[in-house]
Amino acid sequence: MTSTDKMLAKKAEHVGTMIFNNPDRHNAVSFEMWQAAGRILEDFAADPEVRVVVLTGAGGKAFVSGADISKFEDERASKEAVRRYNEETERVYARLAEFPKPTIAMIRGYCIGGGLGLAIACDLRFCNEAARFALPAAKLGLGYGYPGLKRFVDAIGPANTRDIF
Repeated sequence: MTSTDKMLAKKAEHVGTMIFNNPDRHNAVSFEMWQAAGRILEDFAADPEVRVVVLTGAGGKAFVSGADISKFEDERASKEAVRRYNEETERVYARLAEFPKPTIAMIRGYCIGGGLGLAIACDLRFCNEAARFALPAAKLGLGYGYPGLKRFVDAIGPANTRDIF
């Protein structure tokens, strides 16, 4: 099973769990973490013993707090790097949205930006009382692609999507 120090994959009985393991940064996701997430999802999709996949964040304070902006200088330094980054994130979102098995976002604490995109792409979302949601892309000068917007509209409707954005 594919795991890295920042992206953990576990399997217990028939449940595959993907853990965003960057608690010092509220599970902010780097380009390498997006790549690892895609590989983990591919492994879970191909594993006949896995019947459901749960996404969660390590540390209990955050599900995923979005992109790791401390890495933007390196990971998004050129137009090509931005294109590659955006393609990778959309590939993971699309993989989740079209996943052949049920997917569940187990949200504790912050669910911001890309974390909200991950949660919307899952089939079900369960939150604790500490869950907090935000989408600060516009404040960071970042756009949101059509496929992501469509997932939001499909899941929560146009009015709620406008409120979030």
